[in-house]
Amino acid sequence: MRKVTANVYMTLDGRGAFPRYPGSERPSTKVTALFRTMWYDRFDDVTTVVMGRRSFLGHQRTWSEKARPAGEPGWLLEYRRYLDRVEKVCLSHRLRSTDWEHSRILRGDLARILARLRREKGGNILVEGGPAVVRECLRRNLADDYWLFVMPVVYGKGPRYWGSMKAQCTLRLLETKPGEDREILLHYAAVR
Repeated sequence: MRKVTANVYMTLDGRGAFPRYPGSERPSTKVTALFRTMWYDRFDDVTTVVMGRRSFLGHQRTWSEKARPAGEPGWLLEYRRYLDRVEKVCLSHRLRSTDWEHSRILRGDLARILARLRREKGGNILVEGGPAVVRECLRRNLADDYWLFVMPVVYGKGPRYWGSMKAQCTLRLLETKPGEDREILLHYAAVR
């Protein structure tokens, strides 16, 4: 059965924002170790990326190959091409259609949608987008593992990843990796 992984990009106070911090604005001519771990190393085994509506539209606007700005480092082109070719699932009750290739819109209960995707043929599933979607995965124990990219910032604004829970959710730490700009990548497995 296909594995479900949730990617989380957050500040120290649990906000789903991308604030500036020392080094974060530095143009990189090569893929960073943390970006490689979260994306490049999984290009071959992740064949479906699940996103909430806002995240889906933001990724399309920012990361499709058509949106590539002039002068961008070449290593990002691989990421853009991956996002264009991978199957994308947009979770939305409002969006009715999309022109982003290899995309479909699904609506309904997240647990049922992920169960359906797990039964389909393909590689692993990555829940990429939106604090609300990831929070629901955590609340309902829907993901097999979690990759948390934690930025060294207390931001105080933006959407929150964490909120009230009906029950405790315990995770088992698998790996930690420091980033070159003091970020940290935490990899946890769900404990079931």
